Amino acid sequence: MELISSAERNRLFGTFEQDAFHLELRDDYTVPNEESPFTRWLSGELDDLGWFEPWAREMRRVTEDGRTVRRVRVVTEPHSPYIRWEHSLTDGNQQAGEDIRWLPRHRLPAGLVLPMAGNDWWLFDDHLLAVGHFDDQGRVLGSALIEEPEAVAECVRVRDLLWAIAIPHAEYKH
Repeated sequence: MELISSAERNRLFGTFEQDAFHLELRDDYTVPNEESPFTRWLSGELDDLGWFEPWAREMRRVTEDGRTVRRVRVVTEPHSPYIRWEHSLTDGNQQAGEDIRWLPRHRLPAGLVLPMAGNDWWLFDDHLLAVGHFDDQGRVLGSALIEEPEAVAECVRVRDLLWAIAIPHAEYKH
């Protein structure tokens, strides 16, 4: 399986025409002992969010063109420290134009089998998947691009199902 880098995946935001959707399934995206905004947040440091601005700028550009960027974050309750940090930043995602909803893991439909072996994925315009892969320590290995119609159709189905039951960020009380 060939993987593309996160930077290569992010270039897809310049090419999609209508909708980009991300399904997030992990309660932690950190790498142990990595210096990052998250580890600084854990230690109580204030963050100027300069690291976030390139993403926010790209999301504003995309959404001001009339395209949508949506996410469903499936999370365990009570939240991990990472999810608490991520929740604290979500207003910034929304101000940049993203639409984010939360779905407590215990509210997933009974019997639902998550496609892509339970990995996170981005779905672009209902025809291209970028499926995230991680190593055992949680480091991002990259994304696999998939255009196989049956796999895409299953992700469209799951996206629509989860989007309908997920809680909009402004209404989600954790």
